[in-house]
Amino acid sequence: MKFNSIFSFLLPKKSVFFPLFNEQTALLIKGSDLFVTFCMETDKEKQKEIYRDIKQVECDCDDVTHKIIDELNNTFITPFDREDIRELADYIDDVADFMNSSAKRAIVYHPTELHPTSEKMSVIIQQSCLKVQQAIAGLENLQKESDNIMVLCSDIKKLEKNGDEAYEEFLNYYFEQEKSAVEIIKQTQIMKTLEKTINSLNEVGKVMKTIVIKYA
Repeated sequence: MKFNSIFSFLLPKKSVFFPLFNEQTALLIKGSDLFVTFCMETDKEKQKEIYRDIKQVECDCDDVTHKIIDELNNTFITPFDREDIRELADYIDDVADFMNSSAKRAIVYHPTELHPTSEKMSVIIQQSCLKVQQAIAGLENLQKESDNIMVLCSDIKKLEKNGDEAYEEFLNYYFEQEKSAVEIIKQTQIMKTLEKTINSLNEVGKVMKTIVIKYA
């Protein structure tokens, strides 16, 4: 029996952290759904309306992240290492931040139109957020769900690789086709932030794998 298991009886019967993490990931799902719609929308005014909703999701996620940190500071016994809880909350929050930043750049920079690769990457983000939500939900019953969580984390890694490939394809072909240096800068900055969103989702997966290794 692992050392952590020996003292598992000391843990509170109901941890406040699991509902808060579930709340965070529910917001990621909402934000990613909005972001896919945003990338598919061609009407600039409608894009602005969707962006406001994405911004609200980002603000709501910030609030939940602050609650997790407050609970971390006020809770003596935690279900996982404090550092892991903090990293998990921060990386989930980063995903919402980067989604918001991607949409904001698309609004502020006024590109002629969003490059089609943005829609492809937004779907990868959406799929990754769903995997994160499923894996986070399994943390509360870690002994039973550990194998499933590891599979989901591997899926997130594969999606991150797909995102990297999409970004590289964009760079390879876009620079050959686009003649406007200004448009290249605009599109590249938007796509770079999309890549950061996908990378942050993979960081969430890495933290969850660490938790499984330590406690399962």
